[in-house]
Amino acid sequence: MAAGAVFAQQHPQFFAEEADKANTDDVAAMFFTSGTTGNPKGVVHTHGSLIDRADAGAEFDKLTHSEDVLAYMPPAWIGQNIFSYAQWLVCGYVVNCPESTATVTIDLKEIGPTYYFAPPRVFEGMLTSVMIRMEDAGNFKRQLFSYFMNVAKKVGPALMDGQSVGFMDRMVYGLGNLMVYGPLRNNMGFSRVRVAYTAGEAIGPDLFTFFRSIGVNIKQLYGSTETAVFVCLQPDNEARADTVGVPCKGVEIKVAENGEILVKSPGLLKGYYKNQKATDEVLTADGWYHTSDAGFIDSHGHLKIIDRVKDVGRIQGGANDGAMFAPKYVENKLKFFPFIKEVVAYGDQREKVCVMLNIDFDAVGNWAERRNLSYAGYTDLAQKPEVYQLIQECVEKVNADLAEDALLAGSQVSRFLVLHKELDADDGELTRTNKVRRGFIADKYKPLVDGLYEGKAEQFIETVVKFEDGRTGSVSATLKISDAKTFTPVKAAA
Repeated sequence: MAAGAVFAQQHPQFFAEEADKANTDDVAAMFFTSGTTGNPKGVVHTHGSLIDRADAGAEFDKLTHSEDVLAYMPPAWIGQNIFSYAQWLVCGYVVNCPESTATVTIDLKEIGPTYYFAPPRVFEGMLTSVMIRMEDAGNFKRQLFSYFMNVAKKVGPALMDGQSVGFMDRMVYGLGNLMVYGPLRNNMGFSRVRVAYTAGEAIGPDLFTFFRSIGVNIKQLYGSTETAVFVCLQPDNEARADTVGVPCKGVEIKVAENGEILVKSPGLLKGYYKNQKATDEVLTADGWYHTSDAGFIDSHGHLKIIDRVKDVGRIQGGANDGAMFAPKYVENKLKFFPFIKEVVAYGDQREKVCVMLNIDFDAVGNWAERRNLSYAGYTDLAQKPEVYQLIQECVEKVNADLAEDALLAGSQVSRFLVLHKELDADDGELTRTNKVRRGFIADKYKPLVDGLYEGKAEQFIETVVKFEDGRTGSVSATLKISDAKTFTPVKAAA
């Protein structure tokens, strides 16, 4: 510090001179990809790409200096840098830092942000917590909640989209807002939220509808580390659970012959750090970025994402020979149920689709306790016959839904099992952003995958796990394998 003070006296213009040398094409930061399919890569962004995308997002949602934001996400993630740094520089709003990771929920309620972002998993946790509390509430409170939530589902989304609503419906919704929705938003920390975004994974229609119906303007966006987040955003009156929005300022989108989404934007990466080969694979000479996502633009101009291009496969053999298989689509539809936390689906080049899944320990645990079903821990609860029946009902509901989609009817789940442990990033099964590493899991749990496809009724497995303190141990169990009912595809009307 003393040396710095002396240097500053000798060179009073040093900082200003150095700052003047900078330009928008200079490197601002490097962010690592999550490494879903391989080793993480360093994504290099410039000042220009980050500021441009921050400005595009701010313009889209009319953000001003009066917004309040909670900076609770990992600093290494580009989303944190966009929402809490780049857009802060563009808008001049207030960024609030939690006291610690343990106090984020409390701080969220205390601050009441006006602009909020969270992955679907966070919103799912909030809804699960609400439902668990209501199931434990008295009969009058449960009936009151049920009645006004039915009103909210009928009226809330229309009000949120600025549509016309009848006088009586508006009055009853207003009463519900006073007695249920307002206190509920306040309890979750959403009393002042003007814009709430979610991205990274598909969000369940029920979850999406729940938050919008109680007056939370939750919307979806589409982007990636390489695009500096903002590619597509949903306008306030066009938020839907099955799309990711329309291209925002400066973005061009086209769909390749194989269904891959290509993006051209001022927010594209400068390149991958010390990896020119990987850079050349994703950036074309004329400026198009290969997203590796498969999808299409619907009749309303909204982008729909089906799956990763490389993961879209085909069923081989059996009754569904040649049918399209989109694992991420199947996994997300199953995760829409509050009892299911994680899913890994297999089926490409196989004659049927099979899945391995994790139950949501809190939700299923509460469900079990209300039925006086005792259990010793996750592994014990996961293998209960009653839990398997509960999960089977969820799987078969998804199958019935898939049967109505001519394109994906062949992706119905034939067999499933509930894993004996939760998938964990520390064990290499998830990325640090909680995305399943499907190939790694297939290798690690090969006996289970084989058991699913060989028609076995159960399979023994022993797994090495890593504890938080660095120690290792093992978890073993004999897992049940169940069949699920599949449905005849519904033919589209002529």
